Amino acid sequence: MDFEEFLAEWHNESPTVLVYTSGSTGKPKPMYVEKRRMEASARITCQFLGLKPGDTALLCMSLDYIAGKMMVVRAQTWGLRLLSVAPSGHPLDTVAEPVDFAAMVPMQVFNSLQVPEEREILKQIKHLIIGGGAIDEALAKELVGFPNNVWSTYGMTETLSHIALRRLNGPDVSDWYTPFEGVTLSQTDEGCLVIDAPAVHDGPLVTNDIVELSEKGFRILGRKDNVICSGGIKIQIEEVERLLKQHLSAPFMITKRADRKFGEQVVLLTESMDMDAVKDICQQVLPKYWQPRSYAHIDALPMTETGKPARKVAERLAALAVEV
Repeated sequence: MDFEEFLAEWHNESPTVLVYTSGSTGKPKPMYVEKRRMEASARITCQFLGLKPGDTALLCMSLDYIAGKMMVVRAQTWGLRLLSVAPSGHPLDTVAEPVDFAAMVPMQVFNSLQVPEEREILKQIKHLIIGGGAIDEALAKELVGFPNNVWSTYGMTETLSHIALRRLNGPDVSDWYTPFEGVTLSQTDEGCLVIDAPAVHDGPLVTNDIVELSEKGFRILGRKDNVICSGGIKIQIEEVERLLKQHLSAPFMITKRADRKFGEQVVLLTESMDMDAVKDICQQVLPKYWQPRSYAHIDALPMTETGKPARKVAERLAALAVEV
């Protein structure tokens, strides 16, 4: 969808807009969302960040998904001046003017940091929100000294973008997400986050994110569907990846496959050709029961269009892994 097509849809007589989920746990699904709720979400974000009418907002993500659509809605609702560039891995390479507000995925931020000219533009963005995927420790460290406001977002298509933010830089840097005013949080018996955000969603929304709740807000531990049950031990995929990221230089992903003895086994997919070195690092870094039982080299890790790990595809690729 291009900009003109979305504007036409936004201004037509229908009370809803068609959006698609990100597809991180399967095929993207279509859903219709109410325009009035999108406007409510836009106002909440703009108020929280202290944006003013006339501020420049950068649109650099696909309008096929909620993140891109919401940037347009914020501009329409709050009177922001929208600067649109084609979605790409280097969204700042053609930007030649100051930007007050931008939303990017981690991959776009990472790429921009690698080019000195783009890095300088990124540093000057007054309000930068990053969503659509996990922000690893190395990327977070690169951003901690930025002079302006940098946030990690928490949300999903069903919540019409984010319902909570956590600060990535400055004196308020934190691992905890702070929910917006009017958002109530609770947990299921399994520890999954339950969101009650009446301004943007009708009724409580049960997520697959396993979290820790406190007076600070919430901290994400991983996803319920990313748990590997091996020999009676529950292993959180994201926790295994977090431990390995600072030791493995080549792109990798943890997944799982069925195991006759243990029920499920840990599998590591990697773009590295040196499987022995990868195995040695896993044995040194990971607890015994977290260590992969199988490894596979693949040319490129499976990713969704929005830059998230395609976990279901990874499970299918796990069939290629060799047990060690």
